[in-house]
Amino acid sequence: MPRWSEPARIGALELKHRILMGSMHMNLETVGDGSDLAAFYVERVRGGADLIVTGGIAVNRVGAGGRGYAILTEPDDVRRLRRVARDVHAAGGTIALQLFHAGRYAFESAFGMTPVAPSAVYSGFSRCEPEAMSDEQIRQTIDDFAAGARFAVEAGFDAVEIMASEGYLLNQFASPVTNLRDDEWGGDAGRRARFPSEVVRAVRRAVDVPVIARTSGADLMKGSSTADEHDALAVELVRAGADAVNVGIGWHESRTPTVQGLVPHGMWIEVAARLRGAVRAAGFDVPVIGSNRINSMTQAEEVLAAGRVDLVSMARPFLADPAIVAKAGRPDFVNTCIGCNEACIDRSIGDAAVSCLVNPRAGRELRFPLPDPPAASSTVRASTRRFAVVGAGPAGMQAALTLAQAGHAVDLFDAESRIGGQFRLACRVPGKEDFGETIRYFENELPRLGVAIRLGRRVTAADLAGYEHVVVATGVEPRAVDLPGADLPHVLNYHQAFDALDTVGRRVAVIGAGGIAVDLSELLACPDAAGIDDEAARERFARSHGLTESGGRAPSARQVTIMRRSGRIGAGIGPSTRWAVVASIRSAGVQTLTDVAYRRITDDGVWIAESGTGVDDGSERLIPADTVVIAAGQEPSTTLAAELAGGGIPHTVIGGARDASGLNAVRAFDDALQAATALA
Repeated sequence: MPRWSEPARIGALELKHRILMGSMHMNLETVGDGSDLAAFYVERVRGGADLIVTGGIAVNRVGAGGRGYAILTEPDDVRRLRRVARDVHAAGGTIALQLFHAGRYAFESAFGMTPVAPSAVYSGFSRCEPEAMSDEQIRQTIDDFAAGARFAVEAGFDAVEIMASEGYLLNQFASPVTNLRDDEWGGDAGRRARFPSEVVRAVRRAVDVPVIARTSGADLMKGSSTADEHDALAVELVRAGADAVNVGIGWHESRTPTVQGLVPHGMWIEVAARLRGAVRAAGFDVPVIGSNRINSMTQAEEVLAAGRVDLVSMARPFLADPAIVAKAGRPDFVNTCIGCNEACIDRSIGDAAVSCLVNPRAGRELRFPLPDPPAASSTVRASTRRFAVVGAGPAGMQAALTLAQAGHAVDLFDAESRIGGQFRLACRVPGKEDFGETIRYFENELPRLGVAIRLGRRVTAADLAGYEHVVVATGVEPRAVDLPGADLPHVLNYHQAFDALDTVGRRVAVIGAGGIAVDLSELLACPDAAGIDDEAARERFARSHGLTESGGRAPSARQVTIMRRSGRIGAGIGPSTRWAVVASIRSAGVQTLTDVAYRRITDDGVWIAESGTGVDDGSERLIPADTVVIAAGQEPSTTLAAELAGGGIPHTVIGGARDASGLNAVRAFDDALQAATALA
């Protein structure tokens, strides 16, 4: 029997297995009557989730993380939460309500209220200076947490989790970076720990359901709490009444990546194991929960079997595949979280509804329901229709999936030898290896649903005349540049550079600095750095981010310079990831230039004019290069669509083939889901 499948307990709550669905703010918490949020959770229960932890539910208005947060003093939000608990129970699951206060991470613009915190320390995340809490405000907030716990029990929730990690209010009180007080609520580690301890104590007195404390194992902030202080606080929270310790990592303001795809799998488990050791050494036998960058049941099983933690919390993997637990014995059919953050964390920071890049149905289960029973290759329906999907990149794969799930016959065509489109390029980039898991999922799931995958042939309109409808997902082509010397033999477009990496010279100049250019520069600078699963990867990451005494990154394999006319390096990459990947390429030695005017390409490299103000002053300089790569955008591939239109063949154009401006994979997947649903 796998360790993950063994029963467990948190307090008096019996768990069917050792995998929790971790807290995710969905921006659905204040939408409609709560049915959208409830349907999201119910589909995960049906897919094997047992205990689910809600997104943060604010204990008062000033503690809300934004306008999309449910607040326990708002009657409409309370009604929605009651529905969530009821529907999850009806589906056979259990659910914990996370009690939340953002502190200085609240946004003043949300409700016109100045955020509150232990001290008036400016927040680079919410871009404001909070108000230092008075003793009366502190005690009232403790009461608000207790009142929130009482509501949770009365509404039918099975447990509560207290958010005391990730730089939110309780974590702010515990840290010397944000707690500058010298009273009974601050001044030394013991007094800084008092507020989070009193919150747990008050909640414990208020309710008899299990109480989980999500506490920080490492703030990753210069000058913040030490490992010993984190350990001591975890012990104190258990002593105050916590039935389990859930270990969080990092703050929003930290410059160390924690959840991005470039973070190796299982990077933070040893931090949770350290807290577990401290809790056990203090004589407590409560479960300790590990989380962050565990995106498969195989990884979860490894850390559980090794005894590093007692339970594993996965959040975004449940976004990517609601049935990740039910599919534990069939891992090739799991739609894996790729750690991109683009449709989840990036949206949660604002007001947009959270979803998932590789599963655009996430959060919209009522709008895009699956057939009941699900379609399979053995299912033949009277309404079956015959579709062709041309192009097997993100949009084409999703369109074929959606049509096949609806029970229709689908042929998927691509001129390449493997499906995946630009994901085949992305999965070669250090930190993006999980993009290959998306290809693996579709390579297995599409045939299971009866899709015929036809590769290695570029089809024409004449080949498609017999289909009822054609979905054109032919994607994009690299944009050419009108620049003297662009036709020289040492000039490649980005696709050619990916495909012929070994032919790229030691000195590389990249024209363009968007997401593809940044990815390519990482690969060119560090071609041997691939791998995010092993201990060596974790050691490399630790060295690169100063987490070990032997810091520093291995020398770059090439001298790479990326340039753009205007704007930021990596513009278009999501906000929670851009800073991390740009820092990564710079630490690898990649030179980055903006406000560049390109003059000409010669055998020696690229001649440019530049000015810090963006104004060309007429001076020129050479960027030496053995290879010049053009990564200056993309154009729609329109040839097939034009042929189909000319032949009067019914068709729908989706993804980059429809519009390449601002294209990213989120839009490609979503476009395909919507178009294929309409067709089906």
